[in-house]
Amino acid sequence: MIQAIVFLPLLAALIAGLGQRVIGTTASKILTTGALFASCALSWPIFLSFVAGSAEPSVTPVLHWVSSGALQFDWELRVDTLTAVMLVVITTVSALVHLYSWGYMEEDPDQPRFFAYLSLFTFAMLMLVTANNLVQMFFGWEGVGLASYLLIGFWYKKPSANAAAIKAFVVNRVGDLGFMLGIFGTFLVFGTVSIPEILAAAPGMAGSTITFLDMRLDTMTILCLLLFIGAMGKSAQLGLHTWLPDAMEGPTPVSALIHAATMVTAGVFMVCRLSPMFETAPVALGVVTFVGAATCLFAATVGTTQWDIKRVIAYSTCSQLGYMFFAAGVGAYGAAMFHLFTHAFFKALLFLGAGSVIHAMHHEQDMRYYGALRKEIPFTFWAMTAGTLAITGVGIPLAGIGFAGFHSKDGILEAAFAAGEGGQVAYWVGVFAALLTSFYSWRLVFLTFFGKPRWAASEHIQHAVHGDHHDHPADEHAGHDVAHAHAADAHEGTGGYHPHESPLSMLIPLGVLSLGAIFAGFLFAHPFIYPEEGMAFWKGSIAFDEHLMHAAHEVPTLIKLMPFVVMATGLFIAWNSYIRDTTLPARFVAQFGLLHKFLFNKWYFDELYNVLFVKPAFAIGRFFWKRGDEGTIDRFGPDGAAALVQGGTRLAVRLQSGYVYGYAFVMLLGLVGLASWAMVKFL
Repeated sequence: MIQAIVFLPLLAALIAGLGQRVIGTTASKILTTGALFASCALSWPIFLSFVAGSAEPSVTPVLHWVSSGALQFDWELRVDTLTAVMLVVITTVSALVHLYSWGYMEEDPDQPRFFAYLSLFTFAMLMLVTANNLVQMFFGWEGVGLASYLLIGFWYKKPSANAAAIKAFVVNRVGDLGFMLGIFGTFLVFGTVSIPEILAAAPGMAGSTITFLDMRLDTMTILCLLLFIGAMGKSAQLGLHTWLPDAMEGPTPVSALIHAATMVTAGVFMVCRLSPMFETAPVALGVVTFVGAATCLFAATVGTTQWDIKRVIAYSTCSQLGYMFFAAGVGAYGAAMFHLFTHAFFKALLFLGAGSVIHAMHHEQDMRYYGALRKEIPFTFWAMTAGTLAITGVGIPLAGIGFAGFHSKDGILEAAFAAGEGGQVAYWVGVFAALLTSFYSWRLVFLTFFGKPRWAASEHIQHAVHGDHHDHPADEHAGHDVAHAHAADAHEGTGGYHPHESPLSMLIPLGVLSLGAIFAGFLFAHPFIYPEEGMAFWKGSIAFDEHLMHAAHEVPTLIKLMPFVVMATGLFIAWNSYIRDTTLPARFVAQFGLLHKFLFNKWYFDELYNVLFVKPAFAIGRFFWKRGDEGTIDRFGPDGAAALVQGGTRLAVRLQSGYVYGYAFVMLLGLVGLASWAMVKFL
């Protein structure tokens, strides 16, 4: 069964990608979508059997892979509770994204390639989460990096998409260097890359030291920090986060897949998979906690100022990943995985809902040109409202009733507070980030679905209405069919444009994900984070701290109420600013212009990196190109040899005149020279 789950997407990707001209567009879409739904149907029974406690971890061999001295490992598929959770997250979201793409990508001329890339992406992530050794994990790790590059830059004729794809690839290479060094170091220390053997031996390495950069340092701290650098790149933590917002240049279904189920969850999964290693390195766990909390705060502050609907949700992803990491940092790995699980549903819902809005608004992504859409696209409105209720953690405190984020995010905050001094700092940072999350999430809803329609100011909409649409640089679809716009009824004050609800293939995934956003937390909170049930559910697949989770459920009532208080506060501020008194935001910006500019420009990380890394790299490259390659190597190498040959050729051409008297004269000179030499030599 596990072989089918993993390899069906790969088979579908190969057939659709390489055989698209033979089987055609429709067959390619049916094949890839069908393969993902089959994998999804096989994954849920595995997950539910672990929830019921009837399943046991297993390892399925595929083939013998490498045997080189001490380095020996096989290609094996590991299935335990942690894998089962990831299987349902990956296959469910990917299957729904495939179905959603039928409607969203309907007008794209290169659909088979797109669907093949989606399936390849899914296969790489499945390889990562089923890995039984670090090399196989690295194979999937790099596979999702490659697939993300292909999908972010799918519209390769769009310069911004190409730049975003390259940025994602390069930034992740920085993190992957740390991950590779971590794998090398782990093999050096443990003599194996087998994950079960490493985790079994890890407690015995606690307190040992190793020479690193000519210093004697704690072995497990160094290994865990190097591995965590890889997680920072893949999961876009502060410092290596800059690729994530730019990834919005890809098609919206890609954004949903990257942010909800695949690439960005890889780092969280890896830390939880190797949690017994991290438990032996308190300093490394402290770094994980700090970076997670800092990322949570940073992304939330930036999200409050963005206008692009997809970028708001992208920064929301970055912030939610911060919650997961600081949960892992305080030792609440079950809570981290629970939030990853629920987050997959409501974040995929928000991204696909945003795609439905963009589709309705003729690919306009600026929320300033939205407004009053709740009556025009009611199904999308209710779906995004469900996602917003989930991400902001709406629920009834102390009653255990609420949307998905209410259970998982509150579980993280309570565990952080119970973890001690460092965790309590993370708790208060997380609470403030929850306030900002509530504000910018409801800001998105109010700007998009409430107020007055502001469509007439949109250049995209005007092109659609007047029938003179051209390939605008910001368009997601070059040459998109504007028949919907021409057939639309006139709408007062909107330039004649009338938004339209998305096709059924896009609405079905929204409906299914809405159920997950509503019920996933309530249904699965007990096995994920409750002490007694958690021990039985996880079965040793993560380092589940039963005592910490007991303490988390016994924190003071005020601590439990605080997330609800800040959620309601953020909702009120957003309502007051964008419904009751719409002049408030402009007045705030006028009064705190420097702060707003700082946040709107993403804390100037891109500009800082441009000065520190990009410009020096280009300067060094130009120096070696002009002075080294052209000025030295080419000048004295191929160009110099060619010039010498060319000069000799010119001289030879002048000597080869073709006249007999010329050749006779040369012969005479030769004879004179020979005679002169003989006279000197022998006389």
